[in-house]
Amino acid sequence: MSIWNEDLVQKNKYSRPGLKLLGVKGIVMHWTANPGASDTAHQSFFDGSDGGGSRYAGAHIFIDSDSATLIVPLNEVAYHANEKATKIAKLKATASYYAGGNANLNTIGIEMCVEKNGTIHDETVNRSVDIVASLCKQYDLDPLNDVYRHYDITGKNCPAPWVTDTSKFTKFKNDVKRKLNGEAIKVVEPVKEEVKSVITKTPSKATDESYVGKRIESIYKGSEGLNFYSKASWEKKYIVGTVAYGVGFPTIVDKVKVDGSYMYKVKNSKGTVYYITAASDYVKVEGETSKKATSAAKKATANNSSTIKDVGKIKIVGVSNEAIIMDKADRNNSKNVGTIAKGKTLSITGSVKGKNNDKGYWEVIYNNKRCYISGQFGEKI
Repeated sequence: MSIWNEDLVQKNKYSRPGLKLLGVKGIVMHWTANPGASDTAHQSFFDGSDGGGSRYAGAHIFIDSDSATLIVPLNEVAYHANEKATKIAKLKATASYYAGGNANLNTIGIEMCVEKNGTIHDETVNRSVDIVASLCKQYDLDPLNDVYRHYDITGKNCPAPWVTDTSKFTKFKNDVKRKLNGEAIKVVEPVKEEVKSVITKTPSKATDESYVGKRIESIYKGSEGLNFYSKASWEKKYIVGTVAYGVGFPTIVDKVKVDGSYMYKVKNSKGTVYYITAASDYVKVEGETSKKATSAAKKATANNSSTIKDVGKIKIVGVSNEAIIMDKADRNNSKNVGTIAKGKTLSITGSVKGKNNDKGYWEVIYNNKRCYISGQFGEKI
């Protein structure tokens, strides 16, 4: 049985150009920095003629806590780790389409998915150990010398937890080495909170009960919606559905602590019990103001005297579903700050030439900030 599923994205110039790798001299580890999105969600994003919003990006394998998906063949190039100031001389190679330095041409890219709380699940890391060990065996690689972080190639803060704490990356490589040698890997149990009362397996209750009987709704704007569960557990097998932004449950019954984070126990209109995150970044209780809303209000007040002036609007065109909103006018070296659906409109402050797009960029106003959309995806109205 394969340790990953294969669901290849269609060939396109952005996420699967169809170029053959010059060889495999290393494996580059990434994290998606996309909270809550699974391996299959990323496959769907990068599939299609626009390859995920017409940006040169992707990886070979995406891994989450319960599965992994190969989306680009291992003998083809994926745009995941273009060198800028690489320290890795041995990754250099020559070919007619190789110029200046490009680790994409001789490495395999692995993306670890991120949980909704912004962490990489232990099971995601464990599955990554298995997969990287298999690849090291297949391509005769040494885990201690031939496995890299994205940070090691370009200096990008990726995977962020392994840049902040290098011991996590060292442990990962050593675990891969032990796996290759057939040694048992010691699983470190998470540190439990110290409790003076009798330890119980049931989730602990919160002391504040002002939320009981109130309505709760999602303030999460992700296109995949906010998960809710059949049990007081964060395990994916208990996910029974999602709620969209502004949708929720009419009645909160209780609040419980599960693995260090709180969940609301809720009932729908038919009285069926479910569980959903209690994090104020994702949900809002009736009568309460979310942290996000409060922060936005403070920011708007602070910026009131220097409001960004618009010069018109654009309509989103030329995309299959959504256009990506970037923090810089450079689609190869920017951060995605949001998306906007085809046919929707945005106010603009002008247009700029930017970098890496011969169509330039629209400078748009998004969340009271100056952001950018590729020129070909906006039509002035």
